Amino acid sequence: MGSPPTFSSGLELANIVVSSGILKHSLAAIISQQEGLSPSPSPSVSFKVDQQPNFTIIAFFTWPACSKDYIQGEGGDLIPSETFPLFKFLCTKDNPNFSINKAALELFHSIRDRLPYLKSQIDNSKPVIITGNALGGSVASLFTLSLFETLNFTTTKRPLCITFGSPLIGDDGLHEAISKYPTWNSCFLHVVSDQDPVPRVLISPHNPIRSDLQTNVYKPFGTFLLCSELGGACFEYSQSILDLLKATYLEGPENQNPNQVLEFYEEIVKRLKLKEICRDTRQFVAWNTVTKSLQANIITQLEAIGLVRPQQQQGNLGIDYLITNTEEQEKKLVFMKQQVFDPSKELNDMKVLMAYLEWYKKWSKNNKNGYYDNYKNPSRTSDFDITKHMKALTCYWEKVVDEAEKRPQTIGATLRTRWLFAGTNCQRMIEPLFIAEFYKEPNQRDYKNLRRPKHFESLEQLLKETPKPTSVLNDMKKKNVASILTEDPLFWAYVEEALISCQILRRESSVEEKELAKHDLIKFENYVYSLMKNYSVSPEIFLPQSSFMKWWREYTEIMGISYSSLLTDLMKNDKNYEAYTAGKLEFP
Repeated sequence: MGSPPTFSSGLELANIVVSSGILKHSLAAIISQQEGLSPSPSPSVSFKVDQQPNFTIIAFFTWPACSKDYIQGEGGDLIPSETFPLFKFLCTKDNPNFSINKAALELFHSIRDRLPYLKSQIDNSKPVIITGNALGGSVASLFTLSLFETLNFTTTKRPLCITFGSPLIGDDGLHEAISKYPTWNSCFLHVVSDQDPVPRVLISPHNPIRSDLQTNVYKPFGTFLLCSELGGACFEYSQSILDLLKATYLEGPENQNPNQVLEFYEEIVKRLKLKEICRDTRQFVAWNTVTKSLQANIITQLEAIGLVRPQQQQGNLGIDYLITNTEEQEKKLVFMKQQVFDPSKELNDMKVLMAYLEWYKKWSKNNKNGYYDNYKNPSRTSDFDITKHMKALTCYWEKVVDEAEKRPQTIGATLRTRWLFAGTNCQRMIEPLFIAEFYKEPNQRDYKNLRRPKHFESLEQLLKETPKPTSVLNDMKKKNVASILTEDPLFWAYVEEALISCQILRRESSVEEKELAKHDLIKFENYVYSLMKNYSVSPEIFLPQSSFMKWWREYTEIMGISYSSLLTDLMKNDKNYEAYTAGKLEFP
């Protein structure tokens, strides 16, 4: 069976913006701002909002020559993320820091008072196109990033940022923060002419082909549409983009004035409208196979951006290396994309495994034992099948939680909203089985601190951080209490610790040990009563053979019939068990 075809979102994006006229309208909104503006020695940015019938354009303009001169001077420095909290939400546990170009940040900061107005122009009923040229494109990119903090991609149309001749704006940390998430990365399309020096000013000035031997501080993100008089081609892999940006620049007398470069982009847009954009190499990648069609397609791409032609080959002996290197980099990008964990692909399988556990829980209840105690004292082969299902579910949710923690806050929040209920429900089902495995071994204590898997702690923390309704639907909980899972997945660990405390009180122990054990038992009493009062514990705890009822019998013997508390007064009346199960137990 052949390998599945890979998909180039960047290619599709580029063809859409060309065929729909978005590229043309975006450039027009930029160029229209030249009128009445004179080039100045220091960079400044202007903006325009253009409300089209089917989309809104927010365009930023700067003079290309001013951008080039400033970046090559003091504006080429990188500013660490600690100094600008506006983009702190991009940081993750694995990628806590990044840096952004000083010139881009300064220009973006210069219009901070107008940002609320610009955001107010975004109408969720139609797409928004954010565009800019040179450093104006950098401002457009930063404005787009600022929207990600509050934008809900599940309910809102994604913004599209189109830049023309924009310099790179960040380091490898920023590249990592954006490129790792396809939803974000696909919001950026960078159009670059082979005659425009501005996009290349922040690239290390060394051999234009063997760039793999040195490190460039700045890293690109998004899709790059590289253009020449022959056409255009799309690239997404960062190292390929860096190599090709350097290799494609045609320095000549006709482009010595960077301010004239917008004329080149007007011609590019016209030509692209007439020509098909060259297909991305990734559409032809076959795993573990270097095919002639792949190399041919790369050569076609390089022809479209003006690299592979007779007059250049005579003076460029590294073109074969460039073809080979681009091929390897593009294949690597495909592999990385296919390795990304997508929880939705396995979710149906996990639902089947949860159904097995539900069946096991129901079967155990019918045997008057409860699934916790049934698993703790296995007697059937089905108990071992449950172990297999439990491990598969655990592996799945470990990956989901790990992915949520790695993601930036806004994406993590979306992941929490989408998956938290299923993850919490699974935890409430399978963590009691982890607890049972722990305590069935002799002399075990303190599961919570010594054995609890980290992803259970993380799920619990994510649940605490998720906003909840101000009023608890107690009537609904009462109505469904017979079928609920105990809300606190650690409940059975606390039951086991309470049983150990009873043993301490029964055997010869020091006065201090007995006092501590009694204190822990009273604390456990209050804990159980609180769960029952909120209808947050499954009535299966009242099954005659459950560990909880074993604790209750031992505790009654230790404390005596005369001992009275809120919990013991309820537990002494067997009818209260039935009332609780029916959701009709009244609490004082």
